[in-house]
Amino acid sequence: MKLYQNEISSATSRVRIALALKGMTAEALPVTILGEEAESRQAGYRSINPQGLVPALLTDSGVLITQSLAIIEYLEEIQPEPPLLPETAESRALARSIALAVAAEIHALLPPRIGLHLRAAFQADADAIAAWSRHWVGEGMAAVEKMIAGRREGIFAVGDRPGIADIFLFPQAISARRMGFDLAQWPHIAEIIVRLEAIPAFQDNAPALRR
Repeated sequence: MKLYQNEISSATSRVRIALALKGMTAEALPVTILGEEAESRQAGYRSINPQGLVPALLTDSGVLITQSLAIIEYLEEIQPEPPLLPETAESRALARSIALAVAAEIHALLPPRIGLHLRAAFQADADAIAAWSRHWVGEGMAAVEKMIAGRREGIFAVGDRPGIADIFLFPQAISARRMGFDLAQWPHIAEIIVRLEAIPAFQDNAPALRR
């Protein structure tokens, strides 16, 4: 398998964590994502992934899978052990709800292309773009905290083993902390992140700092 990726990308981080938890490997194919001239915005990469996003996984049979949740569910299907989804239908639904709250409601408003559009369309400067990002991270993480608190059973987000909810939560929480948020305001999330940081699959695959 081949993984089109960027090390600062939270979405890439999710897939790398899932691969590590399952003991699987994929050849890393770096794609730059920052700035107008980023490879992700160019025709060459758009011919591979029309969305111009990372990550994208090229399977051994030559099929391209995009979107981190779809990639991780694919990995779950081809290698079920160790499982990344809980045992019951209700718990699996909760885990997916948390994952989507991060991917679709928080992270979707933060990528570099969003900042570029805010700058081009609304003349937003760096401070305004940072304020935009902080607003959606703060609001979104507070909602995820309530989701976890309302039905938490176990030491991780959903249950007693790290799974898909933690895989999505971890990179977003690390990024929030780097933005200056004190995770202690979200006590369930803070406790979970401490546990996850002790697991090499998570710690070794956290999103890299932007250069």
